[in-house]
Amino acid sequence: MATRSVVSNKAFAFAVDIVNIVRQLQKQHREYVLSRQLLRSGTGIGANIEEALAGQSRRDFIAKMSIASKETRESAYWLRLLRETGYLNADMATSIESDCRELRNMLTAIVKTSQES
Repeated sequence: MATRSVVSNKAFAFAVDIVNIVRQLQKQHREYVLSRQLLRSGTGIGANIEEALAGQSRRDFIAKMSIASKETRESAYWLRLLRETGYLNADMATSIESDCRELRNMLTAIVKTSQES
């Protein structure tokens, strides 16, 4: 349970960072299409984790955690695209992409461990 609590907190902090990045993108660059995709996937990670924690069964838990893991991959894609197109500066992108990878690794480990139990 402690691991899930840590991942939940990390996902929430990641979502806060994503909201702030999206706000900045929309304010400074008037970029709405890519940033909305990032907002959806970046905040969906934590929402799916919370749903998993209230799962009705092990299978439900694993399914929601798997979706959260997939959302990290989608978020990483949008972050990479925003960096490569010049919307995100390298320093900001490196930090948030690192957080995204860490979340993905944590979620992958949780899913694998849960499937083996």
